[in-house]
Amino acid sequence: MPLPTDWASARATAVAHSRFLERLLGARPGLEEAVAARWQAPLDRDALAEWLAPRLAAADGDDALKRELRALRAFAMAHLAVRDLTGLAPLAEVVETMTSLAEVTVNAALAFFHAGLAAQHGEPRGADGQALTLAVVGMGKLGGRELNVSSDIDLIFVYPEEGQTDKGLDNYDFFSRLGKRLINAIDDVTGDGRVFRVDMRLRPNGDSGPLVCSLDSLENYFITQGREWERYAWIKGRVMNDLCQTCHAQALAQVVRPFVFRKYLDFGAINAMRDLHAQIRREVARKDMADHVKLGPGGIREIEFIAQVFQLIRGGRDSQLQVKPTLEVLARLAERNFLSPDAVAELTRAYDFLRRVEHRLQWFEDAQTHRLPGIESGGGQDRARLAASMGFAGWDDFLAVLDDHRQRVSRHFEAVFADPEGKRPECEGSAPLWQGGLDDEVAAAKLTALGYRRPADTLSLIQRFRAGSRYQQLPTQNRERLDALAPGLIDAAAAASQVTGAEADETLARCLAFLETIGRRGAYLALLQQYPLARQKVAELIGASHWAADYLNHHPILLDVLLDPRLTEVREDWQADWTAFRAELARHLADTAGDAERQMDLLREAHHAQVFRLLAQDLAGLLTVERLSDNLSQLADILVQAVLELCWGFLRQRHRDKPAFAVIGYGKLGGKELGYASDLDIVFLYDDPAQEAEEVYARLAQRINTWLSSRTPAGILFETDLRLRPNGDAGLIVTSTAAFRDYQLKHAWVWEHQALTRARFVAGDPALGEAFEAIRVEVLRQPRDLQALRDEVVAMRHKMRDNLATGTDTEFDIKHDAGGIVDVEFIVQYLVLGYAHAHAELTGNLGNIALLKISADLGLIPADLAEGARRAYREYRRLQHAKRLNNAPKARIAKDSVASHIAAVTALWQHVFAAQ
Repeated sequence: MPLPTDWASARATAVAHSRFLERLLGARPGLEEAVAARWQAPLDRDALAEWLAPRLAAADGDDALKRELRALRAFAMAHLAVRDLTGLAPLAEVVETMTSLAEVTVNAALAFFHAGLAAQHGEPRGADGQALTLAVVGMGKLGGRELNVSSDIDLIFVYPEEGQTDKGLDNYDFFSRLGKRLINAIDDVTGDGRVFRVDMRLRPNGDSGPLVCSLDSLENYFITQGREWERYAWIKGRVMNDLCQTCHAQALAQVVRPFVFRKYLDFGAINAMRDLHAQIRREVARKDMADHVKLGPGGIREIEFIAQVFQLIRGGRDSQLQVKPTLEVLARLAERNFLSPDAVAELTRAYDFLRRVEHRLQWFEDAQTHRLPGIESGGGQDRARLAASMGFAGWDDFLAVLDDHRQRVSRHFEAVFADPEGKRPECEGSAPLWQGGLDDEVAAAKLTALGYRRPADTLSLIQRFRAGSRYQQLPTQNRERLDALAPGLIDAAAAASQVTGAEADETLARCLAFLETIGRRGAYLALLQQYPLARQKVAELIGASHWAADYLNHHPILLDVLLDPRLTEVREDWQADWTAFRAELARHLADTAGDAERQMDLLREAHHAQVFRLLAQDLAGLLTVERLSDNLSQLADILVQAVLELCWGFLRQRHRDKPAFAVIGYGKLGGKELGYASDLDIVFLYDDPAQEAEEVYARLAQRINTWLSSRTPAGILFETDLRLRPNGDAGLIVTSTAAFRDYQLKHAWVWEHQALTRARFVAGDPALGEAFEAIRVEVLRQPRDLQALRDEVVAMRHKMRDNLATGTDTEFDIKHDAGGIVDVEFIVQYLVLGYAHAHAELTGNLGNIALLKISADLGLIPADLAEGARRAYREYRRLQHAKRLNNAPKARIAKDSVASHIAAVTALWQHVFAAQ
């Protein structure tokens, strides 16, 4: 449709598509001239308020107020109709103009009547004597700033607290009268029409409830009577009036937010909204409303449901999803990969198209309709008019595009809301096994057929579970959900055994233990019921690893991670993933600025989610042990840096913007060899001449350690060990760089220099990190008496073996026995300390495998012995990791299974320490 360039053509185009507009322009003298003067520019809220202000100032009573409000509506509607129907106004302008019209008129009426009532009865006041105002909460499309062109407005009236006016009228009575007058001013049909239809049915207890309610009574209602559909409705609730004090608006938000947005991931919302939509669909079918662009299949409501179910599920944990407008929610879902970008693009295009169709239907007669015109009673002309107004040559062309959009919406809706159990009859699958509907022989045979090796034991396990007190005492809804998902879990455990090689019987036992853990958390049961793929992944993960099963039992919130389609994607540029993670973590922490408890939980939840992601990739065979450790070490670095920055921000007495402070990692953190449950060996350094520096940084270090190691409801972040600082437990918690250098050069033991070979800067001031590295290199490159060094290293190693080695003639302790991991580490540390003065490349924190090769290339050790030790070390770490995944208390294996590796390490040890 070509855009008009003059008023005559704009008017002709618009009235051709709107009988309402034609009548309106003819009925109000001067209206056409007013619109003709401004039709080429949008009307924003300021322009509407500016138009109304002088007229309102001259209003001398209720009738005059009504007249001016309706005059404003006539002007705004005529102006908007011209811009919309000529293609000048995009959807965003249309809904924003309508929303602004509602806000301006409601606020004008509210201020007018509040002033009149206050003059008669005095100002309503709270306990502190402060004058109070009525909060007008816009719901639905008004709350979301998405009002359509013939919409009613859904309002709820909330006043801050009980009390009385200056002249003794109860606040409830004052605000009730105010609310009634406001509704009458907006909704009453006069000779000039109405401004908006006002719908108050969303208030507590609907039509049977009081017109206004106090904030306390609203909170009590939410707690005792709030229903699931009201959570959905309140997503878009927004205080829309100018007069409501900010503090009261914030107090209202604090009451509404926990009712709508749960702290946990609320997957039960899917079932609730599926049921609500099913009711709507039944009503649509009963009333033959398939041609309804809002409520019919693939209509506007389904797009809104898709957006809002994700808000209900995740909004409590991601405040960025608590926004009101539908399209903004969809965009954020795409950013977080909860919906694919393609799906969001299709839904966005469909939403825009359907809303524009809705508006054109309503422009015909200014009627609140969403039905496509039929062919009877002149409907054929309306069809042609609708198609033309949407830019189509004819009805069939329009209908083809409309149907395509609706089919796409329906497909996406079904993908989100499809009932996972709806396509499988109850008698199929493993339901009879779970329900006990089979005799034991038949049940055992069925389990055997599924792949269970100990069917009698497994059947007994199922029966004990169902007879147990934990199961029997579950709330009815939870037990029903568990009963719905458990048969699928029996199948999933059997299928998992084909993937992991673990026994299906053991996998199911772990699965049932997990169900016991989450049995009272309906949201988790709902997730597993809703997403069969997540159910399968759970079975595979906990079947493959006892440690994974324990981890999931401790942190069941991680079930959400299983829904991410990128869970087992390993990118070549894995550092880019950590850059994105760092940015996302910073955003979440910024959203909760000032709330230390929530931030501590956020850090733990983020850590657990990333560990779980790596665990899934690890068990899928996608990560080497080395790459896994690199990732876990990078994760620790990011989290320690975040903790440092947060703790510095919470210190009350800071003498500078950024701390001259660094966290140094030793041990596995320093060597980038972290495992899933490794603790952090850390040392705190500072370089600051300020007089108060030591005291300030000591407090910072203590707070960092507390944030890292304290147990919160979300668990702990890391166990920490600070004993590697100068003078160990007897030393200060923080050390200046000068004191650290002096200690390392003059007082440190050889074993402390051994530890220094694996130390590195982890977090804090990069300049201080460079200073530390310079000190480390200086210390490591000191010339040493090789014989004395050998004596020290070998003595320390013997002492460790005496205390820690536990192997026997047939068993081998991978870490501590002679020929094991610690021998390789001591060999490397000796080579670094003994020869770094001549070979600077040995000071690089490159890991033991790389340093063995460098030593061989330098001729310090034979290449064949170095390669044998490298292979052994790599295999030891793999075996050690596998043991830990299954909670083996000691990393012991059959000695003969690694005899060649023991021999290789022993040979290198004997070569290096031959003098001994």
